[in-house]
Amino acid sequence: MANSQYEYVKQFEQPDRLLPNTWIVIRIDGRGFTKFANKYRFEKPNDRRALELMNAAAKAVMTELPDITIAYGVSDEYSFVFHKTCSLFDRRSSKLVSTVVSTFTAYYVHFWPTYFPNSPLSPPLPSFDGRAVCYPSVENLLDYMSWRQVDCHINNLYNTTFWALIQQGGIGATEAEERLKGTLASDKNEILFSEFGINYNNEPEIYKKGSVVFRDYELVEPGTHNPTVEADSLAKPVQQSKSQAEKDKKRRSKARIVVEHVDIIKPDFWERRPWLLSNKPGKIPKEP
Repeated sequence: MANSQYEYVKQFEQPDRLLPNTWIVIRIDGRGFTKFANKYRFEKPNDRRALELMNAAAKAVMTELPDITIAYGVSDEYSFVFHKTCSLFDRRSSKLVSTVVSTFTAYYVHFWPTYFPNSPLSPPLPSFDGRAVCYPSVENLLDYMSWRQVDCHINNLYNTTFWALIQQGGIGATEAEERLKGTLASDKNEILFSEFGINYNNEPEIYKKGSVVFRDYELVEPGTHNPTVEADSLAKPVQQSKSQAEKDKKRRSKARIVVEHVDIIKPDFWERRPWLLSNKPGKIPKEP
């Protein structure tokens, strides 16, 4: 293309590449979702339909972007993890974030009628924003994932108690907030059980633990792999042959993407699924 007098504007474009050899987490959040949830009368404290819709959109994103190794979602937020050896978009922050956010939003709108068939969307339509954060070690990444799941538990226990006080206890929001101010987890559990007969331990796992999305391969025996050490030993991206890269791509495309509501804080989850940290596809489970 010939140069023109206007081409100087390209000088304003600044590089926005993310740090190499780091784990990339793209975390998206719903924009103005409190008003959005009220508009469509989401059930309190949790709306199973809304959570399943988020999960469906997350699975679709992982299907389109096989470089994502694992995702974790709670409420109106989702975190998508790219392996440290990923070179997608040359690790450009703006392109990576915009791709994840736009793909997720598109599928959220696409799947909406499936989960809310009697509530057609109208402007303002649902939208999400996102950010990219780099984590230099596996320990940092696992601590991030643990933080999000702990946050899920803390918020859900509070919300479950808060809405029990309002919906079953018949008090107002301000009074419920005052009642819960300064309470510990044990206090909230006692309120739920003694006043409303709710055993928090029996609440659905999706509410207490959030949703974990990943490609499903055969589980390995605990202790046979140390995925944390193996992943941290990768000082730089491993150069694969073209045939090996194609083989891995096919294995990823054949793997079933699952949504589970499990503990990701304990090391057992990661030890039994070493492919999540190694970026090497496992064995496809045999059909039952």
